[in-house]
Amino acid sequence: MTASASSPSLSPGLVWLMSIATGLTVAANYYAQPLLHVIAGDLGLSVPEAGSIVTAAQVSYAVGLFLLVPLGDLLDRRNLIFVMTLLAAGGLCASALAGNLPVLLAGTTVAGLFSVVAQVLVPFGATLASPDERGKVVGTLMSGLLLGILLARTFAGLVAALGNWRLVYGIAAVLMAALAFILRRSLPHHPAQAAGMPYPRLIASIAALFAQEPVLRTRALLGALTFASFAMFWTSLAFLLSAPPFGYSTFTIGLFGLAGAAGALAAARVGRLADRGKGETATRFGLAVLLVSWLPIVLGQYSVALLVVGVILMDLGAQAAHISNQNAIYRIRPEARGRLTAAYMTSYFIGGSLGSLASAWLYAHAGWHGVSIGGAVAALASVTAWAMRPRGSAAASPSTR
Repeated sequence: MTASASSPSLSPGLVWLMSIATGLTVAANYYAQPLLHVIAGDLGLSVPEAGSIVTAAQVSYAVGLFLLVPLGDLLDRRNLIFVMTLLAAGGLCASALAGNLPVLLAGTTVAGLFSVVAQVLVPFGATLASPDERGKVVGTLMSGLLLGILLARTFAGLVAALGNWRLVYGIAAVLMAALAFILRRSLPHHPAQAAGMPYPRLIASIAALFAQEPVLRTRALLGALTFASFAMFWTSLAFLLSAPPFGYSTFTIGLFGLAGAAGALAAARVGRLADRGKGETATRFGLAVLLVSWLPIVLGQYSVALLVVGVILMDLGAQAAHISNQNAIYRIRPEARGRLTAAYMTSYFIGGSLGSLASAWLYAHAGWHGVSIGGAVAALASVTAWAMRPRGSAAASPSTR
């Protein structure tokens, strides 16, 4: 039987706890972004070497999405969430103690690999929710996730200004460890929906889902392109704002994460659109806003006000597209939501890692104009992919086993 959002297994308080948890766990991948110039100075790194920290976080996250998130269909999610959250805390601890780039990359990789627990929580919430509340619940969880991405930068900037970049990782490790035990106590047991399936077959079935489901293929491509555009902006922002004519402190750079909170606040509303059958409208809106955001962003190197406008539009558009993508794939095969999440989010973070890598290279060779052109091209490609999609992929296919 499917639990409803009002049932004891998914009370409003538990939904908000899960939302906070998704934010705190995904934040592990974003603490470095406003600190790259500080870390580079402390460890003697070049701009591309510093950019590799962000790339390592996103590549390891993509690997974790593909190899670990499907376990949510195979194992008791409560125990899986507990173990993964503790291991992510260990990676953050290693990063705090790192004295050189290889150790920092190792800690970043471990934290990134196991912080995919956020993507175990989202389909868990979708599974526990009733069908008429699923979009709202997913939207709430994704609000927490986006706030985690955005506020990680603000938190990192504030703590680094009061102490140093190592303190950011140390505090994050303690919070993550505490969260692991809170979730273990609060989350309900839920029978695994693919219990008994051999792990190799479980992983192989992800490729089968890609082959069988046009909705998944379309949404995965959109996710990769939109997150590539998003990552291009945020990866190089610290370099832009720390250099002349701005010369901002780490704390001030971190505050730019607050400007994107509008996207997080819109997430639940996007989920409600999906509940009313208007997921395509949300997709079109998100992709269009993401593309338009690059106009004030490219001019933002001359005006902070325009840059802030661009940040708000960027996060609003990216989040609207992301929420509509996830709601679309969760309607395909309820018994395979962990694997659907793995397939979609692996594509999503591969796009993000490539965007981060391209952003660092473009900034080093062509400055902010180069980054802006690259980000706009990725956004335009997402609009084109949506316009050229097979019409049968717009809506979810009927649920099959």
